Amino acid sequence: MQSHLPNPPSRPPGSGLGYEVRRTLLLATPLIIGQVSSFGMNFVDTVMAGRLGTVALGAIAVGSSVWAAGLLFSLGVLMSVSPAVSQLDGAGRRGQAGEMTRQALWIALVLGIGMFFAMREMNWVVGLLDVDEAVAVTALGYLDAISWGALALTGQLVLRFFSEGSGDTKPTMYIGLLGIALNVPLNYVLMFGKLGFEPMGAVGCGWATAIVFWIQFLALLAYVAKRPRFAPFALFERFSGPSWREIRGLLAVGLPIGVMVFFEGSLFIATALLIATLGAVPIAAHQVAINIASMAFMVPLGMAGAITVRVGNAVGRRDREGARRAGLVGIGIAGVYGAVSATLMLLLAEPIARMYTAEPEVVALASSLLLWAAIFQVSDGLQVASAGALRGLKDTRWPMLYSLVSYWGVGVTLGCWLTFWRDWGPHGMWVGLIAGLSVAAVLMGTRFWRVSGAYIRHGREALPHRDDLPLP
Repeated sequence: MQSHLPNPPSRPPGSGLGYEVRRTLLLATPLIIGQVSSFGMNFVDTVMAGRLGTVALGAIAVGSSVWAAGLLFSLGVLMSVSPAVSQLDGAGRRGQAGEMTRQALWIALVLGIGMFFAMREMNWVVGLLDVDEAVAVTALGYLDAISWGALALTGQLVLRFFSEGSGDTKPTMYIGLLGIALNVPLNYVLMFGKLGFEPMGAVGCGWATAIVFWIQFLALLAYVAKRPRFAPFALFERFSGPSWREIRGLLAVGLPIGVMVFFEGSLFIATALLIATLGAVPIAAHQVAINIASMAFMVPLGMAGAITVRVGNAVGRRDREGARRAGLVGIGIAGVYGAVSATLMLLLAEPIARMYTAEPEVVALASSLLLWAAIFQVSDGLQVASAGALRGLKDTRWPMLYSLVSYWGVGVTLGCWLTFWRDWGPHGMWVGLIAGLSVAAVLMGTRFWRVSGAYIRHGREALPHRDDLPLP
């Protein structure tokens, strides 16, 4: 297949199914631990705010939802760093990967400053949610506080995706564990007024999170600067001013990812806000079920990051068969995990719900919603893994359109119709989630099959973004 290429680079030792599974799991395990740890910070915030009363809990719920919108977009845009670095690393062009990362830091600077100012002007958004005045005031204070960590967060994301793209996923795990270890004591001191600090309630939670972001950024910066394995990338050997050519290439891949991630995240945010209009019991039950589903989702989400690196590295090596194999193996692992996760939810729905609350009505409804959550475990894993494989090919524009059609055209539309016009209650929105995620899984999976097949037949000319690939 590649014999016409001059001096093609050799493949890594081992290229069978077992080897690919092992390599993917080795890369994915630290990412999964890191994702679960990051999710654990949100869980800790919610539990500790619950001790302060309903105003603090409501403020954290509202404030974190608004913050999540900006975070998801920035996260998606900066995800372009991982496939860019993995392809260049596979091609042996590590110096260029370092330059690409320096340009990504300029993007992170703009995104971080934008988030800082945007989060401080969210009065109108919080007003649209029509929440209690005390909750609104506290939520705005939370947003003002957490905004001080925006620049550290975007910088941290660039360094994290650089490290992941180079094949070292352990830093994601380290900073995730560091974050949750710091979050608990900082929350305790600032929220409840310890060690001489005045009690700041939910606003203190925002300050604690901002401080954690800065510590994580500095720790990751030191890690990347000191590790010998990153020396060939020469990331910090010189200063690079903004280069529109490099930045444009990153944005061409990253902006569609940002929009796609925003569409998917906003599907769940919209679902929660719509269910909240149905009353206290439905939203409480939804919160329990979606919390479990979100925790389960951290595994395929971590897998997706590893799949991106494996596929991108194969593309950089000009291993066409290897790129498709890496994607299909990763998607298969995510599907198997989804089946196991679904089985556990089906068998343990009620005991899981009782871990969160003793209210009989909430337990009953949450248990029934967990049955719906079990149904979309496989499709959720398949769609996020397929999206990760497509990112490895730098194929992001069609997935962006697929996400709009799947999550909003199908998911939200069907969910609203069943919930409010067919009187299905919260079950209707969950059926919408199932439909949206299932359509996304089919579209994303089919797209990867087609593009990877075209890549095998026609080489780099079949790829959407190829200007930084090695010449044949």
